[in-house]
Amino acid sequence: MVFSFNESQIRRYARHIVLPGVGGRGQRRLLQSRVLIIGAGGLGCPIALYLAAAGVGVIGIIDDDVVDLSNLQRQILFRTEDVGRPKAEVAQERLQALNPDVRVIPYVERFTAANARRLVAGYDLILDGSDNFPTKYLANDVCVWEGKPLIWGAVFQYEGQIGMVPPGGRPCYRCLLPTPPPPDQVPDCQQAGVFGALPGIIGAMQAFEALKWLLGLGPSLAGRLLAFDGLRAEWLAVRVERRPDCPVCGDHPTLFEPIDYEMFCGVSR
Repeated sequence: MVFSFNESQIRRYARHIVLPGVGGRGQRRLLQSRVLIIGAGGLGCPIALYLAAAGVGVIGIIDDDVVDLSNLQRQILFRTEDVGRPKAEVAQERLQALNPDVRVIPYVERFTAANARRLVAGYDLILDGSDNFPTKYLANDVCVWEGKPLIWGAVFQYEGQIGMVPPGGRPCYRCLLPTPPPPDQVPDCQQAGVFGALPGIIGAMQAFEALKWLLGLGPSLAGRLLAFDGLRAEWLAVRVERRPDCPVCGDHPTLFEPIDYEMFCGVSR
């Protein structure tokens, strides 16, 4: 496929084009990539902004929620006048205004067992920006079955985590946390709170890892958990091993179809 940059694109992506490891070929690769972001909240907003700014050609955003005033403390895509509007649609407007090279596809619906495999199949890379365990387990399982790489993030109060499930899913998210925790052990952001800048840090790291993966730069986070302690300003990398008894990526898997996990966690995105 022949692809040439116009003058505007040369100026827009100049700092990428001159960068060793990216160059014109890498920038073309980004413009031809397709990425799905699950959730347009605290993590999804910075992920989407950085991927759009970098010129990722197609960005899908799935979120069934509307903007609430309480979101504005950390969800940096939205403004006060957006309160009450669907997050995915507002995100589409803002991202395409940021970079007209990018096509943004909004899905104003929930990521569920009924639509997960269809959505994931149409993208090269999946980023989980959700804030609940049902979505994280569903995203993990479907990405393993579909052979899609998944970069997930999580935040809680002053701490955050980021990890990656590679194509083939070994190790996967279930190798780290085999089963969803009971509902009474999972407070949501409304109950526990989250420091406003924290999702920006973790979401930016997810975007960084996504761009690395799309460009084939450096080692990925597959097989590692990267944890951030905001109060101590410390990062810690922990090795994650594949579990032979994992129900999804283990030696003898027992799960083969998507499941809606709301029964385990009473947290809404």
